Amino acid sequence: MVRDHPELRCAAASADGGACALPVLPDAATWVLPDLELIRTGLIEVDRLHPLVASALVPDHSPAGSSRIPDRAGQPRLVECRGAQHRIGLVNGVLAPLDHDPAEIRREELLAALTGTPLPCLQTIDEAHRHPDCLAGVRERLDHGDTAGVLAVVEGLLGPDALLRTGALRDELEAAALRRITYGLFRAGLVGPGPGRIRPDRRRPRDRRSYPRHATSC
Repeated sequence: MVRDHPELRCAAASADGGACALPVLPDAATWVLPDLELIRTGLIEVDRLHPLVASALVPDHSPAGSSRIPDRAGQPRLVECRGAQHRIGLVNGVLAPLDHDPAEIRREELLAALTGTPLPCLQTIDEAHRHPDCLAGVRERLDHGDTAGVLAVVEGLLGPDALLRTGALRDELEAAALRRITYGLFRAGLVGPGPGRIRPDRRRPRDRRSYPRHATSC
């Protein structure tokens, strides 16, 4: 004998077809996102999530400074240069040495153009253009599609008006830009075979006959 539970009731299904008009949710819509569950239970902080995930789950959250960026944007950095502590920082939107006069900088730039060894301040700036310490973080952001975050990191390091020099950083940014262009062309159906498309080099097969074109009678 089954006892009647106060919270559970059995009822006959409606035969008028009204249940079929209700929307059917996919299985993924019924799951609780693991990141969101961890945030609600306090087992993880929002800042520990990827920036794109954090902005999607908590739109009003203001991200804290990333530990991958060693220097704050606009703040001078110290460089050991000829036995003294010199500063490099953003000047007119470009990373530049702050403790050398323009004539000295010009001479050192000419020396570097002639394959000489320039001042340590200029060497540090050149290294920041070609292979900065935050290059690994830039690659991670590019892999996750965080283009805005990459631009913020690069502009904070080199300045918004800087012209990138040949090196690993420039190669990574150019490769990411080419991937975005290729993806946009693919989505627009301008590159790649795609579904339902015929490649231009694919010719229509000839009509092969099982009998000769011209037959003679005996």
